[in-house]
Amino acid sequence: MIKKNFTRKNLSNKIYQNIGFSKNMSSNIVDDFFEILITELINTNKVKISSFGTFEVIYKKERMGRNPKTKIPARILSRKVVKFKPSIEFKKKLNNNE
Repeated sequence: MIKKNFTRKNLSNKIYQNIGFSKNMSSNIVDDFFEILITELINTNKVKISSFGTFEVIYKKERMGRNPKTKIPARILSRKVVKFKPSIEFKKKLNNNE
């Protein structure tokens, strides 16, 4: 089974096909959406998109881990990560329980 990623280009082509905006405008819409999403996550730490889900920035503490290949212990630094929680509607559609 071949894995195929859904890219920004694929998304802008879908907007182009479904809505009819030019390819350039569709690409700008996608780029602007992601830029706004990132900016809002930096500023507010939480973005809720109705009927889709919630993106939230969480803080992970420093911890000890291990390189799985060499088995050598390594320190994993503290960092911020983005957590996504899908909405109930999203989960229903995903599980074909519309």
